[in-house]
Amino acid sequence: MNSHTSYLNTLQRRFFNRNDLKNTEDYSKHHFGKPKITMKTINVVAAIILDEGMRILATERGYGEYEGWWEFPGGKIEPGEGPEMAQRREIMEELGVEIEVENLLCTVEHDYPNFHLKMHCYMCSITKGEIDLREHKSARWLAKESLESVEWLPADVEVVEKFSIINSI
Repeated sequence: MNSHTSYLNTLQRRFFNRNDLKNTEDYSKHHFGKPKITMKTINVVAAIILDEGMRILATERGYGEYEGWWEFPGGKIEPGEGPEMAQRREIMEELGVEIEVENLLCTVEHDYPNFHLKMHCYMCSITKGEIDLREHKSARWLAKESLESVEWLPADVEVVEKFSIINSI
């Protein structure tokens, strides 16, 4: 055993339990610093609903930690559901209207303190019904120029930015 190998073995014994060093995969789990914590990923959909005047529907959360913040309506994708089916169901549950799910604007990933959000954002339009707020505190139709007039949830900020870029072309 050369002196370099002996030195590395001494370091390993000081920092790691020998049982943890059975192979290089085990060794790679140990690093200097905090271990990476895997957060639960929540897959959701969000509807970017446009009216005939090209205004976007923004909804104000009426519950939870982010009460009073603004978001695009939508919610969790349930097991066995595709994103478009989830989008139609969520909007019916939250707003009482039927929508046409048009095209995918973007998929945003954002780390909140307790979970990782993966949000699939679809351009949509209302095809039937009048908006009835069932979960939100309020709603506003916002022109492109006034999108920054509300305090968006962190994940929704990226959607607003992408929408603004696309519509400035």
